[in-house]
Amino acid sequence: MTKQERQNPSIINASRKKRIAAGSGTKIQDVNKLLSGFEQARKMMKQFSDMQKNMKKGKFKFPFFK
Repeated sequence: MTKQERQNPSIINASRKKRIAAGSGTKIQDVNKLLSGFEQARKMMKQFSDMQKNMKKGKFKFPFFK
């Protein structure tokens, strides 16, 4: 993967996936799994970050504490 592709994975299209798979000796399906796993991890980290910000602001309330 190029530096640009690592910084912005959303630019990776079918031809880039094919090149990445060929260069790494894997299948295109493996590249797709890697990218989807990365997106899931990115979303989860964003949620944790938002939750932490809300806790610092006092906006986050645990549902079991009333």
